[in-house]
Amino acid sequence: MDEISFDDFLKVDIRVGKVTRAEPYPEARKPAIKMWIDFGADLGERKTSAQITAHYTPQELVGTKVLAVVNFPARQIGRFMSEVLVLGVTDVAGGVVLIRPDREVAAGGRMH
Repeated sequence: MDEISFDDFLKVDIRVGKVTRAEPYPEARKPAIKMWIDFGADLGERKTSAQITAHYTPQELVGTKVLAVVNFPARQIGRFMSEVLVLGVTDVAGGVVLIRPDREVAAGGRMH
């Protein structure tokens, strides 16, 4: 990968949000879950689709906090408009494990 400057990194706005709603997305090409995430008063609620079904069900995601890039342009995923990119890491079996705070933090807090 090419190196980037610290100023380039600062352009990526990564925030913590609380999942308020989640449901299966059976129309997606690959198994996915649709999520609505509250990023606090400044950003409000945004939605996304994520291929995280290897480790998560919609029911268990509601109420959890996740990290997401909030300043990418919206992207059409099938018939669903994804407004943020939830962050995760691939495990040894190829499933995505979400990156989440391990302590209580406020919705909308910026990663730094």
